[in-house]
Amino acid sequence: MKTPFLNGEGVFVKRGANYLKPTEWQEIASHLEQMLGTLKFGSITLVVQDGKVVQIEKNEKVRLQSNKTR
Repeated sequence: MKTPFLNGEGVFVKRGANYLKPTEWQEIASHLEQMLGTLKFGSITLVVQDGKVVQIEKNEKVRLQSNKTR
């Protein structure tokens, strides 16, 4: 099994058949940056099929003020 390596842009890239083109990484990174910029509490999940990112999900939590101890 080939191991992933870190490219010059700080992105893990897998060698071999599952290699993503730089434009594919740019698209993924762009979406992640946009989602992270608007997320206060929650998670971002990458869905992978056959070694390729096919979906990005954002699960946002809303903290209600009434639940905080005063």
